[in-house]
Amino acid sequence: MTGIAAMEASLAAVADAGIDIRHALFDRFFAAYPDRRASFMVIDASSRRMTDETLQMMFGLAKGESWVWPLVTELVHTHRAYGPLPIAEYDAFIDMAVVELGAAAGAAWTAGCAASWQEQAEALKAMIRRARAEWQAALPDPVTAA
Repeated sequence: MTGIAAMEASLAAVADAGIDIRHALFDRFFAAYPDRRASFMVIDASSRRMTDETLQMMFGLAKGESWVWPLVTELVHTHRAYGPLPIAEYDAFIDMAVVELGAAAGAAWTAGCAASWQEQAEALKAMIRRARAEWQAALPDPVTAA
């Protein structure tokens, strides 16, 4: 099974099981970063969107989709409005998403599947760093520019 097929099988397994990983993902994220909870006006809506977008971007990267880069740059720019977000929080959220997906995927979560998701997680983290660097070079910091 190819990496993309294994990734897709894990998503299907989670859907078939009726598991919404966002609850465990956000519980884990807020346990690690309790002060970040105040940044979310409507956690229910934000958790749905952030979880879906994170998984979609990683899957899109695996498939070589051209829409991933514009979405990453848009999201990184949007997040600038929340002040300086440490890159460690981006990294942690992505890694936590992979962990929670794996926990929910059951038997579909093979070593190859885990490796494929982690490879795309690393690619997404690198893309976020690139987008941040480009925005920082192009625009003043919204916090210090005020």
